[in-house]
Amino acid sequence: MKPLYDKIGVDYAKLRQPDLRIAAMIHRALGKAQSVLNVGAGTGSYEPTDRAVTALEPSAEMIGQRPPEFAKAHQGVAENLPFADDAFDAAMAVLTVHHWSSLKTGLLEMCRVAKRRVVILTFDPASPYFWLADYIPEIITLDQPIMPKLDIFAEILGEITVEFVPVPHDCTDGFLGAYWRRPHAYLDPDVRSAISTFAKLDGVSGPLQRLEDDLASGVWEQRYGNIMEAESLDVGYRLVVADLST
Repeated sequence: MKPLYDKIGVDYAKLRQPDLRIAAMIHRALGKAQSVLNVGAGTGSYEPTDRAVTALEPSAEMIGQRPPEFAKAHQGVAENLPFADDAFDAAMAVLTVHHWSSLKTGLLEMCRVAKRRVVILTFDPASPYFWLADYIPEIITLDQPIMPKLDIFAEILGEITVEFVPVPHDCTDGFLGAYWRRPHAYLDPDVRSAISTFAKLDGVSGPLQRLEDDLASGVWEQRYGNIMEAESLDVGYRLVVADLST
């Protein structure tokens, strides 16, 4: 089957610029690792530039958008990493595990090839959803089956640490929760085209029209305007880290 991002990733590199504040958290979590495998690497977002990086990505469309100065990407999937045991100091995966066919197999593969650490940026489906779900409740029913609960990571990886990732109000990475303080952005089809959730939803024109009407009438501001003073918000993103060296 054609990878999802071969279909929706045409302008992905332009719309999904890594946010430096989130990148700093990921890079700190990698610790002293000097060689890093990025699994589900996409266009290279959040890859550290001060370490040796190897990328693995299933979508040819995404690989083609990687900047020429970035590490060459191997085409492949998390569930069958084409690398030797302990080939890297660390393995990272950013907002990708919910696309894998087998979470357990992919995580065990990351542990197999990483000597020291596994770092995963993911979304916690047990966290409260932000206001967009009031307009499109199907987001919740779509996420619940595919977003792994945090205790599943612990069952597979053993002892983990979990850090919540605050999303800045001006986040430069256009993932689903990035525009929590910029509601008009969700009305832009280009913005939605780089968010995999919208590619899986049908019939959102009605809810989006209601959002547009509420923004124009002031109803949205009456309901949610209190968040407009916040610099960042916890909208469910989590950094999961497993230390393999202990």
